Amino acid sequence: MEIGLQLGTFVGQLVSFVLLVLLVMYFGYRPIRRVLDDRSRRIRESMDQAEATKEEYQRAQADYEQKVAEAREEARKIVMQAEQAADKLKREVVSEADQQARAIVQKARNDFESERQEIIDSLRAEFADVAILAAEKVIRQTIDRDKHLSLIEEVLQESDTFRRDGQS
Repeated sequence: MEIGLQLGTFVGQLVSFVLLVLLVMYFGYRPIRRVLDDRSRRIRESMDQAEATKEEYQRAQADYEQKVAEAREEARKIVMQAEQAADKLKREVVSEADQQARAIVQKARNDFESERQEIIDSLRAEFADVAILAAEKVIRQTIDRDKHLSLIEEVLQESDTFRRDGQS
């Protein structure tokens, strides 16, 4: 039984196959290999670029978070300074209002004391006039007005001294 293999045909086919493989390798394999290498290089570059982009994003994210933290801290400081300024202004306003109130009270006291003294002086003068008139009517004669005024003033001063000593 023969396999059906003829040596001449086999060698010819073998040589044709080897030539075909060599031609494919020379004309087909190198360009295909070059295309595959280029594609592999582009994929590697894309991966490197993606990794660089990822790292840049992470750096930008960290920088953003740091700036947000700094902005929050700055805002906290500004709010704290505003609160301190408001407290200081409040204290100043209260202090100024207190000083004004004290000045108003002191002025009122001074005005009251001044009016009181004027009323006392007025009453003394009227009392002196009434006393002189009463004395003239009682005696039915004219009395030296200046002398009586000085006597009445002396009596009033003694009366004030007596009252002050008695109240103390």
